Amino acid sequence: MELTGAEIVVRCLQEEGVEHLFGYPGGAVLYIYDELFKQEQVQHILVRHEQAAVHAADAYSRSSNRVGVALVTSGPGVTNAVTGIATAYMDSIPLVILTGQVPTHAIGEDAFQECDAVGITRPCVKHNFLVKDVKHLAETIKKAFHIASTGRPGPVLVDIPKDVTRERCGYEYPKSVSMRSYNPVTKGHQGQIKKALQLIRGAERPMIYTGGGVILSNASEELRQFVDRLGFPCTSTLMGLGAYPASDPKFLGMLGMHGTYEANMAMQHCDVLLAIGARFDDRVIGNPKHFAQNPRRIVHIDIDPSSISKRVRVDVPIVGDVRDTLSTMNVLLEGDGASVSDAKPLAAWWQQIEEWRTRQCLKYDLGVDVVKPQYVIEKLWEVTGGDAFVTSDVGQHQMWAAQYYRFDKPRRWINSGGLGTMGVGLPFAMGVLLANPGADVVCVTGEGSIQMCIQELSTCRQYNLPVKIVNLNNRYLGMVRQWQEIEYGGRYSHSYMDALPDFVALAEAYGHVGIRVDRPEDVEPALRDAFGKYKDRLVFIDVITDQTENVWPMVQGGKGLTEMLLGSVDL
Repeated sequence: MELTGAEIVVRCLQEEGVEHLFGYPGGAVLYIYDELFKQEQVQHILVRHEQAAVHAADAYSRSSNRVGVALVTSGPGVTNAVTGIATAYMDSIPLVILTGQVPTHAIGEDAFQECDAVGITRPCVKHNFLVKDVKHLAETIKKAFHIASTGRPGPVLVDIPKDVTRERCGYEYPKSVSMRSYNPVTKGHQGQIKKALQLIRGAERPMIYTGGGVILSNASEELRQFVDRLGFPCTSTLMGLGAYPASDPKFLGMLGMHGTYEANMAMQHCDVLLAIGARFDDRVIGNPKHFAQNPRRIVHIDIDPSSISKRVRVDVPIVGDVRDTLSTMNVLLEGDGASVSDAKPLAAWWQQIEEWRTRQCLKYDLGVDVVKPQYVIEKLWEVTGGDAFVTSDVGQHQMWAAQYYRFDKPRRWINSGGLGTMGVGLPFAMGVLLANPGADVVCVTGEGSIQMCIQELSTCRQYNLPVKIVNLNNRYLGMVRQWQEIEYGGRYSHSYMDALPDFVALAEAYGHVGIRVDRPEDVEPALRDAFGKYKDRLVFIDVITDQTENVWPMVQGGKGLTEMLLGSVDL
């Protein structure tokens, strides 16, 4: 069967079972768009900015365990997409990004809308390809999906010159892929697993530290079995929230820079630490020298060998898939009947943890005349029954959502952890809703972040995407203001938002529902209207919140995990 390159691209997407493609057309990809017009199997979602296309594809993947796919044109189409690609790369999200390129004969000649897509994206992709021969197109796309979704996942870019999409060749989609240079290890070493279990059985002050790798490998059920059998305390990174139920008393909350007092103290003072699908990044352990002051034995399970002993020396490294490794551990524990939940040392350790919990580090002053952002998140959790998909932008609102919305299920918390990208919240919500039709999807954002991709309100209108937007509006770039208050003597340099739009009127101008809330007693009714009365409409709730509220606890840069500020009194 002979097909054009454009036909091959669309046929490959169909073969991979792609249902939604996020993109924006341009000259270099018009042959592909012409073929998309002729079929119905792959639904194209026309965003209003290429950055949003990649963000939406990213969240589509995060919330569904499928490979997200985006399509952009050459030149500015590619450069606009880079922020989204880097966001996915930092959080190990499987994406395939198809980019247009000028014709092969014009590459390197500064042609109109030409840029070196491969060179520009090399630092922020798992791999990328430039296809110069139509005969290699199908095989390359097959490789892209395989690389993106195996091993440590990540974005893969395929750059396709315009003439390649016009040329013809015989078509056959490969059934499998074999690459000599790419064979990720998935099975953990049995000897290392047994050594790890020996350490775990002898622990007196154990701690289980989980990250986004648990969710990416779909290992939540295996993690729950493991933790429940042993009765150990468990904490999570920002990216791992929901892997273990927040409602379970064995969960100590998120750890790190804005983690709970009990999680950080337990992390610092444990004698055996089991790290599962996490990478000991700077926002989690603070100063590595401070973290290393207390002796402990560390077991680290990760699919990526380069993540092990990268920042913290590990005693027992296990390179392998998290789900597979935990399954093996559960079988071995079940075989020897191991359960140490009633052991005396563990009981003493739990007594110490409960004492740390009495600090009630997330307690806040409810206030009377001003809306507290923490209260909004608590009411959001209550109104949605804790079962919504929550996307967030980046800043104070992100941390409050992580702290006060208690996630019991994986893939419900969608945010940018590694890159910390403002503007992701709304396109993330679009991608989540398309992957999970009929679900409650809410975007928690701030008045700074939401304006970065606010044009996607138009996309939501076109495709009838009834996401709910909760804008915690404190008229500041809140996290910047907090740092300026604490670290820069209260000099609020360019962090005040001095010319904000009327968000209610703006939402209505796009054809949506706008609600303004500035009193605590109006928070719950507004949320109930959004998820009830206006269930099938996009609702933008502009909540005017306390301008002075900070996120506590907080570990300042360069400080250790136990050097937390629990409130303004510690300044």
